[in-house]
Amino acid sequence: MDGQTQIRLTTLALSKANITVGELWVKYYGLGGEVSEFEVEAYLGGLLILSGAERSILADAMNELLEGSSVNIQIPRSEDDEAAETPEDARRALGAFGAFLFTDEEAEQERLDAVMHTNLVGSPFEERFDRYTQQARDHFNVSSSIVALVDDHKLFLKSVVGPIEQNMPREITFCNATIRNAGPLIVADALEDDRFRTNPLVTGEPFIRFYAGYPLRGFGGWTVGTLCVIDQKPRGFSPQDGRFLRKLARLVEDEINS
Repeated sequence: MDGQTQIRLTTLALSKANITVGELWVKYYGLGGEVSEFEVEAYLGGLLILSGAERSILADAMNELLEGSSVNIQIPRSEDDEAAETPEDARRALGAFGAFLFTDEEAEQERLDAVMHTNLVGSPFEERFDRYTQQARDHFNVSSSIVALVDDHKLFLKSVVGPIEQNMPREITFCNATIRNAGPLIVADALEDDRFRTNPLVTGEPFIRFYAGYPLRGFGGWTVGTLCVIDQKPRGFSPQDGRFLRKLARLVEDEINS
């Protein structure tokens, strides 16, 4: 039996029998199931693939819960000769949505794999990215705007307008902080921000005072880089500015994932 059929039958049975996913998972776990309740819920929502063996245990659990009920639905087991998929495969299939299931080191490796998946690191400048960095610099009236990919050691500039150096060490860049955010990183005045006031990019070239960066998501939803604007003068950042930066970031993401 394929997963889509099981999903349809199981969700129908849950609804008709008024059984929760949590109750199903408890029964499934008791029968030897190896994935978490969150992963079972993601599978039933069509967001995750489970191995044939795990789907069979889930079918057995659902059928046991239906015994004695008025719901006349039987969930077929998966074929025994289906290709096995490990819990590790299932976890990776969740992408960034399941980041909490990974250690920090594992999540970073998944992120780096997504960076490599773009096939953009080391590639030349392209107009399809340059048009957005130019729009960003013009809108914010700042000295620089960049589209950057963040690999394990450095910042690769896929597009840059302004005096920002290529291949800066990752650890000193503002973008390294941005990729750890769910939303934008806004630094109105770096000299007044305890996180960055002693940063060499603030105390030395390019003497950053203002920074606004938005994370860019690639394969699996993992953050692969940033769209950001930089200036040598502090400035404010309005809700309208935030909406404009987010809009441009989404357009850049479309190019990254095309």
